[in-house]
Amino acid sequence: MTDGKTDGNTSGTADATTAAVRLGDGGPEVGVQGLGCMGMSFAYGPSDAEESRATLERALELGVTLYDTADAYGSGENEKFLAPFFKAHRDEVVIATKFALSIPADDPTRRVIRNDAPYIRQCVEASLKRLDVEAIDLYYMHRRDENVPIEESVGTMAELVREGKVKHLGLSEVTGGELRAAQAVHPIAAVQSEWSLFSRDIEAGVVPAARELGVALVPYSPLGRGFLTGSFTDAAKDLTADDFRRQQPRFTGDNAAANAALLEPVRQVAEAHGASPGQVALAWVQQQARVHDLPVVPIPGTRRRTRVEENVAATRIVLTDDELALLEPIAAKVAGDRYADMRFTSAGRE
Repeated sequence: MTDGKTDGNTSGTADATTAAVRLGDGGPEVGVQGLGCMGMSFAYGPSDAEESRATLERALELGVTLYDTADAYGSGENEKFLAPFFKAHRDEVVIATKFALSIPADDPTRRVIRNDAPYIRQCVEASLKRLDVEAIDLYYMHRRDENVPIEESVGTMAELVREGKVKHLGLSEVTGGELRAAQAVHPIAAVQSEWSLFSRDIEAGVVPAARELGVALVPYSPLGRGFLTGSFTDAAKDLTADDFRRQQPRFTGDNAAANAALLEPVRQVAEAHGASPGQVALAWVQQQARVHDLPVVPIPGTRRRTRVEENVAATRIVLTDDELALLEPIAAKVAGDRYADMRFTSAGRE
């Protein structure tokens, strides 16, 4: 990043093309912003496969090298969709995928969590086959099964590293204590958790633990699942019936109306930078690396080239101390939890 205010709407080559961040001590080196690929085949309604493929290519041109998926996204369909792109650019990309979470086809509101050794081994073999790779660069435990000691689960994951099936380990939605217990078994490169102007619960325990242990933070949903961009104001009214944001409490009814009103400071800062509200939201997350003194690589999801250009351009926006202060109170005022069932999040166990 450079000092001072910049033109957030520039869509050409951004700092992500040259800047790099290392995920954890000895982890992979990636661009300062990654790409969440879930929506290309899951969760956010209909998608255009051709445009999604073009978006992957454009992201790589702009210096995005960390691509995030999971076996739960479309029951493996997202991994299959990404495989040709990964094969064409294997030496240029860092592939991150996950295990532990499955969503029954007959009940998309239900979550099944497993962290046991046989299941982990079953999942990694299936992901390797779908992705058509010999090794996964970054393998995450997607969600925590409290019935299995985390030391046992990470021990199995460490065996996958020794066997050459996985290069680096990650965890998603773990508490600070769980991260410390995992790190004692095997180095953890990254923790993936929701972190945005609307979701800051990880700052209490997870972020300090990550900083202490030298673990990178990979924020998912840094745009508040699109709400911070202003692309929708009420999920029940604005989004298709198969969009899972309709299940999230903060995006419907009175909560949505209250939360939409919180975006005014974001719009004010955006206007000052000649940027979009989404770019300011992303810049805020990127800037947490300096605020909290640890590596931060957000993975905003998109299926469109214009959006990935907009997102990468946000890496050049530097918010002033006054602007950070203006945005600071937002999260505490957000109405509604980020999930209907918070038991599967780190905040639900801290």
